Amino acid sequence: MKHFIALTVFVLVIAVLITGVIWAQDRKPSEQEIAKMKEAMPAKPTVKPAQPRKMLVFSLCQGFKHGSITYWDEVLKIMGEKSGAFSVEISRDLSVFNDESLKQFDVICFNNTTQLKTSPEQRKAILNFLQSGKGIVGIHAATDNFYDWPQMQEIMGGKFTGHPWGAGGTWAVKIDEPNHPLTKAFEGKGFKVKDEIYRTDPPMYDRSKQRVLMSLDMSDPTTAAKKEKPEDDDVGITWIKEVGKGRVFYGSLGHNNHLTWWTPLLQHYLDGIQFAIGDLKVPVQPQGK
Repeated sequence: MKHFIALTVFVLVIAVLITGVIWAQDRKPSEQEIAKMKEAMPAKPTVKPAQPRKMLVFSLCQGFKHGSITYWDEVLKIMGEKSGAFSVEISRDLSVFNDESLKQFDVICFNNTTQLKTSPEQRKAILNFLQSGKGIVGIHAATDNFYDWPQMQEIMGGKFTGHPWGAGGTWAVKIDEPNHPLTKAFEGKGFKVKDEIYRTDPPMYDRSKQRVLMSLDMSDPTTAAKKEKPEDDDVGITWIKEVGKGRVFYGSLGHNNHLTWWTPLLQHYLDGIQFAIGDLKVPVQPQGK
């Protein structure tokens, strides 16, 4: 009888924990949090859009699901509405990736998507979209994708291989390009941030293939102490690149919810999106290793 009671209690505890995780993953921002997003959001874009712009925010996960997805869905809508830089349509349906559907968009944002599996036709549509001169944006887990499509991992500029720098820690970030237009929001100063930082292993991550704007600052003892191998000396945070006529902007920050009401990061991401769309012209040539 005692064993039965103990087993029952154990099962109930596991059920409660699983329910709590699911709730956390699906929880939408509160009215108070939305108010903070609106308050923190830049009031106007750095450059006026050349024409009305539309962004597809794709938020499907076929692997781990981040609780911050609903927060980024919301804050990206607010970003478009308040700045006037673009409008937003949110989808979690892979069928959107066809030539006809994608015609209406200027940029695709992969919002914390994980382990996406796409058909050959869907891959072709995404490549056609990018190579036609449009843009792709990736937030945080956007590099935890396309494990059966190495070409797209190469396009994103990185592949998830771990995160020694966990979400509960505070890590130092340096501005690799303090004078670059896309880092203007940070006023040339590095910062510390509480977030989960993805490792960026070569050969997917390579400074000769993309222009790295920010990276972890290994002169900070706490940050450096988490290194596990030599490749961890260079961990990119945000970068940009050109792919054919198209453009890619990736930002690693975005695991923790509070970042969706941090003004410098919102400005940085708004500028990165405007670059990916093609409205904000900036230096994009890789700067080497």
